[in-house]
Amino acid sequence: MILEDIVAKKIPQIQQEKKNIPFERLMESCRDATTRDFKKSLDKKKISIIAEIKKASPSRGTILEDFDAVKIAEIYENMNVDAVSVLTEKNFFQGRDSYIKEVKKVNSKPVLRKDFIVDPYQIYQSKAIGADAVLLITAILKNKLKQYYDLAKKIELQCLVEVHNREELEIALEARCDVLGINNRNLRDFTENLKNTEKLIKNVPLEITVVSESAIKNTEDVKYLESLGVNAVLIGETFMRNITNVSMLNEFVESVKA
Repeated sequence: MILEDIVAKKIPQIQQEKKNIPFERLMESCRDATTRDFKKSLDKKKISIIAEIKKASPSRGTILEDFDAVKIAEIYENMNVDAVSVLTEKNFFQGRDSYIKEVKKVNSKPVLRKDFIVDPYQIYQSKAIGADAVLLITAILKNKLKQYYDLAKKIELQCLVEVHNREELEIALEARCDVLGINNRNLRDFTENLKNTEKLIKNVPLEITVVSESAIKNTEDVKYLESLGVNAVLIGETFMRNITNVSMLNEFVESVKA
């Protein structure tokens, strides 16, 4: 299973990072870190767009050979997108923690750190490296979700809480999350289906901001999700594969926002 493989690699990685940067040093970095309002950026009349920066994925391999996180962030800064997601997972997505601060230097929009959180240390780490929000995957955390969510809120770090099915949705709702991500990709076998959002959103209270993630290929997909009541979409591979065609990406975004 891909998700289990990612977590199995992540745990020893975090143990090493704790040795490299002890918790006390991490706390010092957190105290000076300021954040942008991720949730507010998604609560608009028209559907919001979170544009992703990622080099690779387990299912697709390397998506963009000539990858430059800063150049991509500059492109997104000049597009009518509302937030940016940055992959920092290094073993399967070829990400780096350093991308967060590099992106924020050239992009004024809130930045979501997209990684696989398995330890409270990573919550503080996310704040220290400059993230405005962090991804919490319910399939990984399960009954620990509320603990991690409350910890993030305590240090003024916002969360995108991700679910894949009804059981995970119930856990997220019990944790009282305010930004919910419905992933249309099954993280265990990486199959995709937009209907997953349609199925789950019916059980989400209206006051919760809903983000649909994965499998979004074109403007028709976005408009379909908007018709379901989705507040925002997270688009990764579709943008990455067309990142050199800036006029096409702008046309995509403006069509959605029209």
